[in-house]
Amino acid sequence: MNGPALHEPSAPASWRVALPHTAAAVPVARALVRSALADVQHAADSDTAELLTAELVANAVEHTKGDAPIELVVELLPTGCRVEVHDPDPAPPGNLTVPEPSVEPDPWQEHGRGLLLIRTLSSSCGHRATESGKAVWFRLPVVPSQRKPS
Repeated sequence: MNGPALHEPSAPASWRVALPHTAAAVPVARALVRSALADVQHAADSDTAELLTAELVANAVEHTKGDAPIELVVELLPTGCRVEVHDPDPAPPGNLTVPEPSVEPDPWQEHGRGLLLIRTLSSSCGHRATESGKAVWFRLPVVPSQRKPS
């Protein structure tokens, strides 16, 4: 090629990993998200991404029957990140996008706050049907890098 090279924005990086339909999938999913965000200069908040990913994966393991693998998809976008968890159950994930007005999580119970966390801490979240069940997702925005003192 002669002349100056044109800079084209690179396509978003993404990972797609099949995980076992067991509780062992949760720390593996957290580690993948942590690794994906570690090398990105302007990434989303890794701690929040790990927490919300753990909630999605734990819900998929706990609330779907069978032993078919679940799938984790992590996409790094110029505006942040998107995480999806695919499972074989086509039923929507309860009150993910619209909270039930009369149901508040019991602060003394171990369960019942995962969807609330996802709804509250993500910039957006939702679910969609897939050929093999559903995908539940959330997005997190880029966190601006801190200025370093001169």
